[in-house]
Amino acid sequence: MESANACWADTLAVFDLETTGIDVDTCRIVTAHVGVIGIDGEALERREWLVDPGVEIPTAASLIHGVSTERARAEGAAAPTAVAEIIAALTGAAARGLPIVAYNAAYDLTVLAREAERYGLPGLPGPDAVIDPLVIDKAVDRYRRGKRTLSATAEHYGVRLDDAHDAGADAVAAGRVAQAIARAHPQLAAVAVGELHARQIDWCRDQAESYQSWRRRNGEPEFTTSGAWPVR
Repeated sequence: MESANACWADTLAVFDLETTGIDVDTCRIVTAHVGVIGIDGEALERREWLVDPGVEIPTAASLIHGVSTERARAEGAAAPTAVAEIIAALTGAAARGLPIVAYNAAYDLTVLAREAERYGLPGLPGPDAVIDPLVIDKAVDRYRRGKRTLSATAEHYGVRLDDAHDAGADAVAAGRVAQAIARAHPQLAAVAVGELHARQIDWCRDQAESYQSWRRRNGEPEFTTSGAWPVR
């Protein structure tokens, strides 16, 4: 029986991808991490993938995550196999009742969904218990100045991130940021994870609409952006 004080942030699955680019419809997975962190942010489980994406990795992407086309081809798993394993790992974590944390989840989960479609694989069921520290942080601290990158947000919440753009480091840091937000906002920690998931759908839509309006007012009258979450 769960403690009356238990909350969604106590034990979390953490997920991150590094890819070939930024377009969710065309980019491919290069590295991935699925792990579990405990109540103090300690890494309890971790699984990582290096993937041969089947396409050239642009130099700009390699400079970010450090994986070249040559290394991916020589050492990486076949993309269909890796994608199936990543989906299985996330499905298993969800089946254990663990929320899945991903920073800017709509990017990672959409890329994963597109990869599944590309290789004719079953996608990740749901998902219906996702925690996105980017969306939540924007909702609870809307007017804070500065960037909302993972590095900047981790620094704001006092979370150490030494190796940004390493899938494992980013995934664990995102989970720890989610836990820090829960500590800073006890009213959110008390919300059931399903309800928090539903709130994030609304928050992300509202945030996208606000950003779209701002861009249109500032010289881009035809700018559009998607507020769909957690998969576009």
